[in-house]
Amino acid sequence: MKDSPLFALNRQLIDYTEQLSDTYFEVRERGEAKDFFREVKPFCDRVKAVCDEWLPLAGEWVDAHHPKHLHAIQLQHTAENLQMVSVRAFYPESSRKQMINHLHSVDYVLRRLEEELQNE
Repeated sequence: MKDSPLFALNRQLIDYTEQLSDTYFEVRERGEAKDFFREVKPFCDRVKAVCDEWLPLAGEWVDAHHPKHLHAIQLQHTAENLQMVSVRAFYPESSRKQMINHLHSVDYVLRRLEEELQNE
């Protein structure tokens, strides 16, 4: 399943999550927000496009395979949280606790799905 479109999209979302984590801590350390039109919006648009493609495929896969500890509603929340974080990560005033919680939540679901896809 490693060569499937779902696996590739999921891997891309994991990469985006890692980039967002790095960006958030860099922005927070510097205390300066990134430029909205040059950096924030283009990144958010890329994340949204991948999420929009990933969500239906992931939902179909979960419905068909019924993996343990992974449900369709988690996928929906993951897509929503990732899109929210993709905006907030660029601003130093974003809550550290909320950012870390959302990033961990997104990362957990994406990595869980990746494990399930690899084991198929």
